[in-house]
Amino acid sequence: MRVFHELTRRTGIHGAPHPVRRTPYDKAALVAKHVAGIVTRSPFPGRYDALVVPHPRKPNGVEIYTDELRKTLGDNALILDSGINGTPLPGSKNLDFFTSAAGAIHPRTTDDRGIGSALEKLTGVRVPVGAILAREVPKHLRLRALYRALLKRHRIKTVYVVVAYFHQHIVGAARDLGIRVVELQHGAISPFHLGYSYPGRPMVADQPDDLWCFGSYWTDVADLPAGMRTEVIGATFLPKPGPKDPNRVVFLSQGTVGAELIRTADAVAKQHPELEIVYRLHPSERPEDYTIPAGLQLSTGGSTLDLLATATYQVGVSTTALFEGMALGCRTAVADLPGHEYLDPAIAKGHAALMTRPAELTQAPLCDDPSSYYAPNNLSRLAAQQPQ
Repeated sequence: MRVFHELTRRTGIHGAPHPVRRTPYDKAALVAKHVAGIVTRSPFPGRYDALVVPHPRKPNGVEIYTDELRKTLGDNALILDSGINGTPLPGSKNLDFFTSAAGAIHPRTTDDRGIGSALEKLTGVRVPVGAILAREVPKHLRLRALYRALLKRHRIKTVYVVVAYFHQHIVGAARDLGIRVVELQHGAISPFHLGYSYPGRPMVADQPDDLWCFGSYWTDVADLPAGMRTEVIGATFLPKPGPKDPNRVVFLSQGTVGAELIRTADAVAKQHPELEIVYRLHPSERPEDYTIPAGLQLSTGGSTLDLLATATYQVGVSTTALFEGMALGCRTAVADLPGHEYLDPAIAKGHAALMTRPAELTQAPLCDDPSSYYAPNNLSRLAAQQPQ
């Protein structure tokens, strides 16, 4: 995933997906917090049966993907929530000092076995694969050993993790000890997502045993690694669709394509002056990232889901919010920008339409099978059946 993000950034196809911005003061404060956390947030004291690793993103202070799971597991679960790229949950523990320190000392580069040259020949873009490997592999091995010690200390029976492809040191440590790993879906899965798509389903090291999905659509839309099982847990976080404003259009931004999507929104506003065009920023974006044209309303506060519940139309490229909007009764148009291929299966089913011209917005369809994307909530029952 790190090589992919670097490749798409250097080609100009995408911007940074989730940019992290820190001032020198922010960095110093983070170091101080890491040092204090060695004592105040250490996960080694106590005894737990399960480990939960939530998502760093918490809209309005709520981590929606593991919220119900954590309530179901109660005090039996150790909540390990990093404060490096977000605000950790109250009462959670972390190993942030060691996470940062593990990658501090490493060679400048290493043998990439020809990967960098092969990529450059294929794409015309040089990616410093050797430098990425030199940093990430020693960090992985150090953290893997640390997490083995943590899991053994508590005799953990099940690890629940969000975004497993960025926590492979935790997954690997669990697999070393024969501990079951369950990943909870956090976003869109497709054949183009390198965190999940392995054509032909080969054996892949350090992968979860199970992937718990929002709906049946996600269980087979991509070739998962060999041996990975899927379960449908449904939607634990979607609100009820509210009264629809017939003129409200919500554009769903992403850091990867935001600059281009702003221009699309501007074109739609000019084509449809009777419509209310709301440009909704991704949680990782900031208002100063963009210049908002006249005729567009910038939206940053409150809940994206609540906003979609009141909208008649939604427009985006590859964000998971498009699928959430389908379940909330929005007519869905997919902007013809890099990454729209994520929605190809939904477009083929008639659940969304590829919008190549602004006039096509009002022809966008409703999804007639939203439960395939977000089934009724089944998480508590499934979690209660698991060895914890």
